[in-house]
Amino acid sequence: MAEAEGDDRDRRVIKNVPKAWKADIWAHFRFYEVNGKLDKSYAVCKICHTKIKHVGNTTNFTNHVDRWHPELASTTTTTTQKVDTSQPRIDESLVSTLPHNSERAKRITRSVACFIAKDQRPYSVVENAGFRHMLKTIEPRYKLPTRATFTDSALPALYKETKAKVMESMCKARRVAITSDAWTSVATESYVTITSHYISEDWKIVSHVLQTRAVYESHTGAHMARLLLDVVEEWQLTDKSVVLVTDNGANMISAAEIGKFPHVKCFAHTLNLAAQRALKLPAVSRLLGRVRRISAYFHRSTKAKHLFEENQRVVLKLTSPLKLITDVATRWNSAHDMMKRFLQLQAAVHATLLSPALNVDESDIVTLSRADLANVEEVVKTLKPVKDATVFMSEESSPTVSLIAPVYAQLLQSMSDTIGDQPLIRDVKNAIKTDLLKRYNSEAEKKILHTSSALDPRFKGLPFLTEEERLDVSAGVTSEAASLEEYERKQRTEADQAPGRTGSSGTKEELLSVDDNVSDSAGPSAPLPKKGPHRCF
Repeated sequence: MAEAEGDDRDRRVIKNVPKAWKADIWAHFRFYEVNGKLDKSYAVCKICHTKIKHVGNTTNFTNHVDRWHPELASTTTTTTQKVDTSQPRIDESLVSTLPHNSERAKRITRSVACFIAKDQRPYSVVENAGFRHMLKTIEPRYKLPTRATFTDSALPALYKETKAKVMESMCKARRVAITSDAWTSVATESYVTITSHYISEDWKIVSHVLQTRAVYESHTGAHMARLLLDVVEEWQLTDKSVVLVTDNGANMISAAEIGKFPHVKCFAHTLNLAAQRALKLPAVSRLLGRVRRISAYFHRSTKAKHLFEENQRVVLKLTSPLKLITDVATRWNSAHDMMKRFLQLQAAVHATLLSPALNVDESDIVTLSRADLANVEEVVKTLKPVKDATVFMSEESSPTVSLIAPVYAQLLQSMSDTIGDQPLIRDVKNAIKTDLLKRYNSEAEKKILHTSSALDPRFKGLPFLTEEERLDVSAGVTSEAASLEEYERKQRTEADQAPGRTGSSGTKEELLSVDDNVSDSAGPSAPLPKKGPHRCF
């Protein structure tokens, strides 16, 4: 009987699994067919014919293949990894996309627009793979808009919003200064940038870049005046007593006259013009050419650079070697720095150039004689006051207009001839002094500069002016303070008469303190303040 049952079991038909079972592991197993039906309690391995219990999942079968038929496991894994891209993945279906009009999506889009504007990135940054990957990691549900969206809507909306805030802030200021600077891009395109500066209600200096506009027509005084007047009108500054600060260009001087702007020339630019005139003297230009040639040699020769650094450690005992500086034509102070650094490292420079390891031809590198070195040293010493003034004006954190007159007077005194000056130094001083004397000669400009200095407690004594000039400035400031006090009195009266409104407080006290400051014209001037970020207005 038992033998009959065994024979019947052996004669059972083995069938493939149902087609509805898609798991790749079933390619290696079958089921017995009993009485025309599949017996799903056990499955049979096609390779070794081992019976494995089926409990409703494929774990037992996968373990069997991994243990006894590893060569089939890799095939199964590879097959499993072939994903039908036409069907959504489970993890993707679980992550919903943020609607583009949701608050979070709007905030992210605005943040990307701010990134482009603040860091001056090209619009194409939103198409970069790395940038898109970063956003996908931060917020998988966010769908980054196209480049056109940022160009046509996101950035214009951000500009409109920012412009409204800037205009709201500037409308609270009583006076506004604007600075203008024309420049040319690397693509040889001409632009003009307009910046505003004013003091906020909490007495903080506020600056805004109002616009950078392409200029296609010639930079004549009439064209520049029209551009500046358009800016004043667009930003609603017509009632802000706008003062214009520009460089010394003839077209900008003409533009200020045509536009009837109170005009102050940038003092840093004035110093640059005066110093450049001295640097163009033939004797100074020759010295600069020799120093520049040596500096360029050490910049292009890796072998000379290495020996130069070693000589600095040995000869000058420097733990951190320095580099020679090469000047830039548009920045006069770079020429001063180049000569000063050369003097500082001249011992190491000569030791390197005379080293047999370099085998330098004297015709290739022109060294400086003792007389040349002495002249370089004297030129650096003579230019130091101009250098100090440039650095001081560029790093000052408060408005610098009150510093122009006293620093200007001090520089003129420093550039006066002294006994014992060599002919070269007399020429340098005369070149700088001659150029400075051409600046700040108009009465309107003098009034602005002297009044500003009188209101500065450090210079209220106006020691750089004659007695007659001090009395005129003091009288003018006192008269203007009285006019402002009368204006404030009328404003308070109108405010008190208006129902539900109160007048401003503290203005009278502020004016009285200004009046006291001006009247004390005999007081000593204070030392110059500490340095900070530049404000040229």
